[in-house]
This record gives sequence, structure tokens and C-alpha cells, in this order.
Amino acid sequence: MTLTVKERRMTPVSELIAVEHTDLYIGGAWSRGSDSERIDVQDPASGEVIASVASATLDDARAAADAAAVAAPAWASRPPRERAEILRRAFELMIRDKEKLAELMVRENGKPMAEARAEAVYAAEFFRWFSEEAVRNIGSLSIAPSGQNRILVIHQPIGVSLLVTPWNFPAAMATRKIGPALAAGCTVILKPASETPLTALAVAGLLEEAGVPRGVVNVIPSRQSSKVVAALLEDGRVRKLSFTGSTEVGRILLAKAAEGIVSCSMELGGNAPFLVLADADLDAAVEGALVAKMRNTGQSCVAANRFYVEAPVLERFTGTLADAMAKMPVGGGLEPEVKVGPVINRPARDKIAGLVERAVHNGAKVLTGGKAPDRPGCFYQPTVLAEVSPDEAILKEEIFGPVAPVVRFDGIDEAIAMANRTERGLVSYVYTRDLARGLRIAEALEAGMIGLNRGLISDPAAPFGGVKESGLGREGSHEGLLEFLETKYIGTGW
Repeated sequence: MTLTVKERRMTPVSELIAVEHTDLYIGGAWSRGSDSERIDVQDPASGEVIASVASATLDDARAAADAAAVAAPAWASRPPRERAEILRRAFELMIRDKEKLAELMVRENGKPMAEARAEAVYAAEFFRWFSEEAVRNIGSLSIAPSGQNRILVIHQPIGVSLLVTPWNFPAAMATRKIGPALAAGCTVILKPASETPLTALAVAGLLEEAGVPRGVVNVIPSRQSSKVVAALLEDGRVRKLSFTGSTEVGRILLAKAAEGIVSCSMELGGNAPFLVLADADLDAAVEGALVAKMRNTGQSCVAANRFYVEAPVLERFTGTLADAMAKMPVGGGLEPEVKVGPVINRPARDKIAGLVERAVHNGAKVLTGGKAPDRPGCFYQPTVLAEVSPDEAILKEEIFGPVAPVVRFDGIDEAIAMANRTERGLVSYVYTRDLARGLRIAEALEAGMIGLNRGLISDPAAPFGGVKESGLGREGSHEGLLEFLETKYIGTGW
């Protein structure tokens, strides 16, 4: 596949990474699609266009649905062990090509190379995990209480599945959905974010190499995302939607899916509180805060968004966190010493700057950062804000950037109340040396996941998902497989 580039606007991508696939992947073939215009993929560290990718039209979306529907019966009836072996091979190929995938993510997403390498490995693990889960589609048999019949329960593939992924983790969000869908026996149509389509297309190439049959996996980036997704939800053959993205878009997609009663899994926005109790190991709390806040430059749905620190340790924790964040090198992800990359685009940077400016205007104190550096690209300095009012706007919105607002609390009940004062409930973090107290707090926090003395909670073997407006269903773990299965009851007797 020849890479289309715009030389005058970019550093030739071939000097840095090998981009093999820039077209749509439909029915096991690479296609330029029906749209003559393509999607320019920009490096957020420089603003340069690094590649041009095909953009799917409604006709292309229908072609993907056709391919997935035709491939579905054979893939669903394929022995689980065979599906498992293909996923296992995909894992091995991703590990083989982890450096190439990492470079792709650095260029199209902006994250530092160390984080991109970690994501490549983490993404591959979903294929390994679900290769093991593919053979564990276990039903049940029981005797009815009356003794008159047997209750046989089996699980069958839900059908053609539409997967919509965000730009912030372009490899992991794709494999976290493709893995369980294929393990369950479903065929898929992946619509990756327009900002980061290169990684998804690279994963499609690896799945093809792993032996995934034609039509089982289809990948269709598009400039007309909302129209393409809506058209697929109107297609009666599409029976599953798995979406990761903002709560606002999720709400729209749920309404659209309701028209056809399409099963939905939703991993939506977060507003994670990070609680530091007076008895916490502060060194561990700061280390965990750096991971929870600064991973992917704060552009994560599980990023710590609000820091609540008990009064006796407030000054020490906040000062230590500010010192640590001030020392984090900012720059392009290919620079080996860089710890903080750019945010995805200028509108994102402007939103972050606006939230900080408003908080400062309302009395917050900047301990470090607080502005965009004077350099090309979409960068914002690592920032710590002290003396933030509990009612400040920055605590109510998902910042999605390298900003840590810190609020004082004087009692556990107060902290829990402030932590739960949000319509989101994806993840919460708690640091305390008292495990029993930590577990009691974990039970009281309204979130689908709790990091207790941990700043990194993601694991392919763990059920990932939220409560309230942070989503529906779970990804990863055995529960992730069940999201792509329908339960069938057979009443019989002998």
C-alpha cells in the first residue's frame, strides 16, 4: 500500500515509521473507498500532516455490513479453539511489531514513546486474554424446582457488532473490543477515531496475517462519523454497539440504538476523584497520583480529575506533587527523555486553558504550570492548582489534560460526599494505610472501579466500566466476553 502524503506540510513519515495501510479494510480487502477526499492525520506535537487515510462513505459502511453479515455464520460456527488460536497468533504478531505500533501511536496521538510501548503490549494482552476466554463460553444445566423439566442455558454470538473507538488509546481500545467479539464468534465493523486511524488499520493488517477470515473484521475510518454510525445502527443486521467516548455522544448513540433495540455497551466519560487520607503513605500517594493524572498527558477516561486531600497532609502532598510535575519534561513523544506529550489538538488545549484561567480568577493558586508553553504544537504545562473551591467548574468537567486541582477536606464523610458529587462514576482512587478503612470508603464511593493504594487499575483480566452516566456493561475479564453473547434458555426433559 502506497502512503499518500503532502510533502510541503510534513516531515516525510517514511523517515520515521513504516505506514503500510492507509485505506479502508472491508471484506478482507484494502479499498480506497467511495470518497475521493481523504482524512489528514496530524502529529499533535507539530501540527504536521503525517499521512492521508481513506474516508468511508455510507456506501462503504453498507459494504462493511454486507461483508460482516456474510462472514458471520461461518465464524460463529467455527470451533472455539480455532478462534482462540487466531487470537493467540494476533497477540504474538502485536508483540513482534510493538515498536512499529508504538511509533505510529506517538506520531498520530502524541503520547511519549515509553507510554506508547506500554500501550502496544497492553493492547496485545487483550488478544491473549480473549484467546483463553474463547474456549470458556460455558452454559448451565439445572433441574426446575418442580422437578418436571430441565433448564438448559447456552450462550450464542450476538451477531454483527459495531465498535466505535476514541483517539486516546488507539490500540488498546480497538483490541479490548475486537478480542471479546471474535472470541464470542461475532463479526465486527470497527470505526476508529478520525484523529488516530493509522493504529487501527495496522491492527487490521496484523489480524489478517493472523488468519482472520475475510469479512470477520472490517475497519472504516470516516470523516462522516455520525452519519456512518447512524446508518449502521439502522441496519437490522447490526445487533451490537460497543462505544467508548464522551457521555454526550454516548447519550445520542443510545437514543439511536433504541430505535432498533440494539444491545449497547458504553464506556463513557469520567470525573475521577483521588482521595488522600492523613494516614496515607504520601510518597506512594504522589507516585500513584502521577500515574493516575499524567498517563497519556491526562487524556484518559480514568485520569484522576479531582484531588481531595485531608487537611493534616494537604500542604506536604500538594507541594510534593507540584515539585514532581514541574520536573516532567514536555515535548514530542519521540524525544527519549519526554514524559509529557501534547494534547490531541488546539481546541482541547484551549478548553484546558479556559478551565485553569477560570479557577485562578476564582481564587485558585498555581503551584506549577498554568499555561501553554511558547512552542509549536498542542502542549500545556503540567499544572497543580491549590486552594481550589469545592464548587469550582474545573471539578465538574472532565479536564482531559495535565492539570491537577487540589481541594482540602477535614473528614472522611465530607470527602466521600464531594467525591460522589458528580453524575459520572467510572473510577475513584483512595490512599490510606488502613486497609479496612480503605475498603469501607471503596464501598461508599459511587464508581464502577476503585484504585485502592493504586494509581493504575487497568488490566485485561479485570472488569472495566462505570456506573451512573459513565456507562453500561463491562470490558475485559470474562464479563467482556458475555457482552457479545446472547443467553438462550432451552426447556426440556427426559
